[in-house]
Amino acid sequence: MFYFSILSFILVIAAIWIFAYKRSRIVDNTSSEGYFLGGRSLTGITIAGSILMTNLSTEQIVGQNGQSYMAGMEVMAWEVTAAVAIVLLALVFLPKYLKYGVDTVSDFIEKRYDTTTKRIVSILFIFTYMISFLPVVLYSGSLVFNKIFRVNQSLGIDALASVALVSAMIGMIGLAYLLMGGLSLGAFSDSLYGVGLLIGGLSIPVLGLIVLGNGSFTDGFHVVRTNTPEMLNAIGAVDSKIVPWPTLFFGMFFNNLFYWCTNQMIVQKAFAGRNLKEGQKGVLYVGFFKIIGALFLVFPGIIAFNLFGNSLSTPDDAYPSLVAAVLPGWAYGIFGAVIFGAILSSFVGALNATATLFTLDFYKPVFNPNATDRQVARAGKAVTVIVGLVAIVIAPLISFAPTGLYNVVQQFNGLYSMPLLAVIVLGFYSKNVTAFGAKVTFAFHVVTYALASLFLSHIHYLYVLSVLFLADVLILWWIGKIKPADKHFVLQEGKHKVDLTPWKHAGWVGALAVVAVLMTYLVFSPLGLAR
Repeated sequence: MFYFSILSFILVIAAIWIFAYKRSRIVDNTSSEGYFLGGRSLTGITIAGSILMTNLSTEQIVGQNGQSYMAGMEVMAWEVTAAVAIVLLALVFLPKYLKYGVDTVSDFIEKRYDTTTKRIVSILFIFTYMISFLPVVLYSGSLVFNKIFRVNQSLGIDALASVALVSAMIGMIGLAYLLMGGLSLGAFSDSLYGVGLLIGGLSIPVLGLIVLGNGSFTDGFHVVRTNTPEMLNAIGAVDSKIVPWPTLFFGMFFNNLFYWCTNQMIVQKAFAGRNLKEGQKGVLYVGFFKIIGALFLVFPGIIAFNLFGNSLSTPDDAYPSLVAAVLPGWAYGIFGAVIFGAILSSFVGALNATATLFTLDFYKPVFNPNATDRQVARAGKAVTVIVGLVAIVIAPLISFAPTGLYNVVQQFNGLYSMPLLAVIVLGFYSKNVTAFGAKVTFAFHVVTYALASLFLSHIHYLYVLSVLFLADVLILWWIGKIKPADKHFVLQEGKHKVDLTPWKHAGWVGALAVVAVLMTYLVFSPLGLAR
């Protein structure tokens, strides 16, 4: 059975790669737009698959199920409420970005403010992706992969060596994806991996409930409701360490807006759409998937608690242990391929975003202003290799302090997420905000957030972000009033690069997504299942 699993894993990976490679050949990968933005040729389904698989990583699959193993369905806030921000990306942010004709989020910063502010944002993105996000994706992915296939036992090596080996394998394949097909190759493969993740992901809680119910799905669900009804409540307490319910309307909402509407590695996939209509379709598809995603990113942790109780050594063992307990042996290879795809897609997405930012924001304008389009693409590929190799080297080192580093990464994101969101939102709607005000806002936030982390560590960071975002907005607006620019900013028309005709169904589909969010919370509340 072991060799069958390995063979099926290889066959699935190879088949998806061949399909995606052939489809990606229609895009000119030697041009900068082809390499970084898929030639702006992606359709709604492809955009949705690419965004989803970039977003989903083993950190979420393992980490969120680990949290729900301890705290229950309140963890679903990270997934379900994201749909509201995604609707705003489709209806508000994406049309405005495309109207400006930008290739990156930092491009918008430059057009609206100035080049210095743009490069501050780009450096923060690049540093975060290269030093923390990319290595953490490789490390966490290699841990899960090692648990499923027992790589260290099969090869007779220690755990650290297996982590390094699997990290290097994923990293090298990710590099090959980008170098051979750019964004388009990853996007086409992501579509298939997305379908596999939906089917495979949903199969785990279904199989888990059947095992829990001794062969009956409904009996298994009855066991969960009878034994742990409190874990089906998604409304976290005010002092919850996971997601306090007041932050759903403030800190969590602002954090979602930052991640889904201003994060380069997410928004870049929507920029790659052939027009606004396809971009909106893809983004809204993602919104519905995020609501459904709670069923396999959160609910399995509750099933694991009912199966294993407190016997697991760490909460992060909940999902791998559940998979090992309920998945048929013949499906290990196929499921492993889907998990591999999730790891690979997150790595490729962040790697492509990093190369895009460095090449378009620094190489072309600073180091080689006269570079041709092909030279820019070649430089992007060189940066891809360098950043990828750095991430591969750093990944196994995380094993010496995985929890500490993860906390540092989360705190570092908080250093710039709120001022970036404030700068973009007010950049859309206020003609008075200035480049000087943007720089002061970033400086104020960094200092204040650092002090809050030191002296208010007992307060949940989502509460801190709730206050700081509003303070950032106020400061940015106030400075624009007391020290206005010589002239108000005026958007130059005619700069857009794709057709801006919106999808005619975008409004009601977005409203339906918001209603689905509210209904999901009603189901997982004391008025629904948690009673």
